[in-house]
Amino acid sequence: MPDTTAHAGHTLGNQSGAHVFAAALKRHGVEVIFGQSIPSALFLVAPEFGIRQVGYRTENAGAAMADAYARISHKVPVVTAQNGPAATLLVPGLAEAYKASIPVVALVQDVHRKQADKNAFQELDHLDLFKGVAKWIRRVAEPDRIDDYVDMAFAAAASGRPGPAVLLAPMDLFTETPAAGANRRRAVLGTYPLDRSVADPASVTAAADLLASAKAPLVIAGGGVHVSDAAAELAALQERAHLPVATTAMGKGGVDERHPLSVGVVGYFMGERGRSRGLRDLVTGADVVLLVGNRTNQNGTDSWSLYPEGAAYIHLDIDGQEIGRNYEAAVRLQGDAKLTLAALADALAERDLAVREAARGGLETRIAEARRAYEEAMTGFTALAAKPVRPERLMQDLDALLTPDTITVADASYASIWISNFLTSRQPGMRFVTPRGIAGLGWGLPFALGAKAARPEAPVVCLTGDGGFGHVWAEMETSRRMGLPVVLVVLNNQILGYQKHAEKVLFGDYTDVCDFQAVDHAAIARACGVDGVRIEEPDDFRPALEKALASGRTTVIDVITDQRAYPPITSFEDKPSLDY
Repeated sequence: MPDTTAHAGHTLGNQSGAHVFAAALKRHGVEVIFGQSIPSALFLVAPEFGIRQVGYRTENAGAAMADAYARISHKVPVVTAQNGPAATLLVPGLAEAYKASIPVVALVQDVHRKQADKNAFQELDHLDLFKGVAKWIRRVAEPDRIDDYVDMAFAAAASGRPGPAVLLAPMDLFTETPAAGANRRRAVLGTYPLDRSVADPASVTAAADLLASAKAPLVIAGGGVHVSDAAAELAALQERAHLPVATTAMGKGGVDERHPLSVGVVGYFMGERGRSRGLRDLVTGADVVLLVGNRTNQNGTDSWSLYPEGAAYIHLDIDGQEIGRNYEAAVRLQGDAKLTLAALADALAERDLAVREAARGGLETRIAEARRAYEEAMTGFTALAAKPVRPERLMQDLDALLTPDTITVADASYASIWISNFLTSRQPGMRFVTPRGIAGLGWGLPFALGAKAARPEAPVVCLTGDGGFGHVWAEMETSRRMGLPVVLVVLNNQILGYQKHAEKVLFGDYTDVCDFQAVDHAAIARACGVDGVRIEEPDDFRPALEKALASGRTTVIDVITDQRAYPPITSFEDKPSLDY
């Protein structure tokens, strides 16, 4: 149904509700709104405020674009939707942002105030709809209160543990004229973390004492390191206190993985060909573990089997409810990771670190040996030259071309594991963006577009499987139309890989829907007006990738890959059912 305000831009005065909304968003630093045509009145006036619309094709992609934009820019993004089905399709993307602690403001146009509770077209109880995926939900009912509610939404999204905030606005609010002298606020709340707080100094002192005296300490950093923009502070702590640092998949890039004290990503993919497999004992043998922005979830802990039971845990998190959730905390550090890590480093500098310094040489040797063993194993992995192409070969070629400025994005499922395990972070704060909040398929391409909108000058490479890519083919046109060039590598194995392999492990058989018919994604790309290349020979991938990165155009590299290939998932080890 067409929006009845679709042509309101021709008659809107300078003080319409749409103008007030746009002015409030501009005040908070909003430069981009992710949305289709609704609220039309808002989009018609947005250019007057220097705000650009990124119009997506699939309504479920908008929230994912906004999520990735937030992760890269550290700005609070805005995504819009109409009441009814468009609003419902925000739910999956907001759920990912909610679980991953990413701030997003969703502005949802609702039915006309005079039509409420009369079964108006697409009317729905949006307050209940968003309860499980947002930390704040309100409806603004008067044009005089628009500024107040916009500020509340941004403050809710960006403060404490960040997350989505949903603001519902009746459609007639955008065309109504606020009363003369209506409130105009001045606060700027569009970046996050909005309010930084350091943990209790007494707790920082206790944590420093534990780490300084530990025989086998370990830091495991999660996604909160990136949310807090604390990579520099984590790297400084690693170096100054001689501490080995591991990350979760969400925390990847928190440190330079080439640093002699970097362990790599730990969790559920430390199986055969796992990059950190040879360092598992550094985790299981730790006597003091510092968790930073780490929710100790199932995948990060290998189903809670990896972290040592007898260790003393120091848990740093902005959300006090996460501290000690699965591993009782000997020391609680509730606060912002950036400030608290800096305070902890200062406290450690005042202590005798002779024990830590003496242990450093042995630790570095241990880590270096594990790295050499991994490299030797990969060098001897004869399947790197095989056909169909192995994903490990693609990751090897991609890794060789990465720069510290490259943003690498993955879809859910295997794609997230391939980049987390096989690619290398080259500096603290390098970004590897994966949907690990709820890990839904189809996030890869929208994530890539959101990342590109946030940092247009950076090369953005997206890795996705053919299953996930099938959700969002239409967004290739969005990439072209909105001027957001990215490189997409499609692992085209013609199966739902994780699903098929997991079913074979669990049941010895698999359901028919795991197998696809052959699809030429490169041809679809070309039909959408972007570049498409089909790769069947392993030696052809790297030249195609180099050309795509240099072209400045969206390119889909559709690689026919081995459907028998799976990442180093620990639960898949030694499973005869996968030998087929």
